[in-house]
Amino acid sequence: MSDEELVEVLDAAVGAVARALADVGDLRVVTDRPGQYHLDVVTDEAAVDVLVGAGLGVVSEESGVHHAERELTVVVDPIDGSTNASRGVPWFATSLCAVDGHGPRAAVVVNQASGERFAAVRGAGATCDGRPVEPSACRRLDDAIIGVSGLPGAHWGWAQFRALGAAALDLCYVADGRLDGYVALSGGLAPWDYLGALLVCQESGTEVVDAEGRPLVVLDHGARRAPVAAPPTLLAELLDVSGRVRDAP
Repeated sequence: MSDEELVEVLDAAVGAVARALADVGDLRVVTDRPGQYHLDVVTDEAAVDVLVGAGLGVVSEESGVHHAERELTVVVDPIDGSTNASRGVPWFATSLCAVDGHGPRAAVVVNQASGERFAAVRGAGATCDGRPVEPSACRRLDDAIIGVSGLPGAHWGWAQFRALGAAALDLCYVADGRLDGYVALSGGLAPWDYLGALLVCQESGTEVVDAEGRPLVVLDHGARRAPVAAPPTLLAELLDVSGRVRDAP
């Protein structure tokens, strides 16, 4: 499968999610699984059907691992920010990242509320709605607007922070320079939360690392990581402050 064909499959999965979501009546209906909405289940089924039907393996937040024996695996979160979606907050996305033996190969992250689309192919750059993206040139944390996942326990010295509720989109906004950085503060994120945006960030020139130095490219359904993202001009300071805050008693 060529890169172009692969991106077409990822886009088809995004479209299938959009159609399934449009058919959901009450977006606040939950399942018996804590934190899971009915909308998560129906959109996951739609995305997995497209991906598996195209001959790809899948690691999904909602339904686990499908066809692990296949050489190319797509890590998918059908609705990243499903609580936002359930409440009518227009900040939720479908995030997909195709991973091969060399790491992330292609990614698509689409805000299902607005249609804004981020995409990246390894070695070919990253785009938002077709235009190239690049991170901000922010050099000082006290000038920066930082996206966070979780509740800051203290002021980190940033100018402002935002807790928007959909990590994939938050990270893509760092890649596009609309946020100056991002930190996962509590509990850690799963691979489907960040892998699609990871490739977008990397191809834009944004640096992303785990706060504890662990590899971010993992396909373990139970893995959790603490990604920190920023332009090269800001990452060291953000990591330094992050480390001191995490180590504080």
